[in-house]
Amino acid sequence: MTLEPLFNAPLAIQIHVLAVVPAAILGAYLLARPKGTPRHRLLGKVWMALMVITALSSFFIHRINLFHGFSPIHLLSIAVLAGSWRAILAARRHDIRTHRRVVSGMYFGGIVVAGLATLLPGRLMNAVAFSGDSWMAVAVLVLVAVAVVGAIRFAPRRSRAA
Repeated sequence: MTLEPLFNAPLAIQIHVLAVVPAAILGAYLLARPKGTPRHRLLGKVWMALMVITALSSFFIHRINLFHGFSPIHLLSIAVLAGSWRAILAARRHDIRTHRRVVSGMYFGGIVVAGLATLLPGRLMNAVAFSGDSWMAVAVLVLVAVAVVGAIRFAPRRSRAA
């Protein structure tokens, strides 16, 4: 693992990574811990801000140029911005079911799925994670697997009675 490709990347990518990494960790923590507590509300606001920064910074990243500098991944950024607004409104209305569904979707789609896509060959995070020592690449894959399994384990379940 080496951070050199990240240090040499454009500022927008650096900001994007600096926002999404703590959002991934904090999101997993929030999914695993009790909901509705003052700590959950405070950390949820921090997580939401990190997600908005992540989404906004993505509009300045044009590595995959399919349509005037944009790619399908930018649709995910729009979904995260819309989801942020919906999650906040739902929480303020005390519509916990909608809040939980929207936030879980943002985490799994915006962090887990998109994050795994960044590890594909040819992507910057692939170069960060898998260059240098091969044992580090294995460690990164194990951490990603643990995060995914943990996030799935603690994801809200749908009730069968409805």
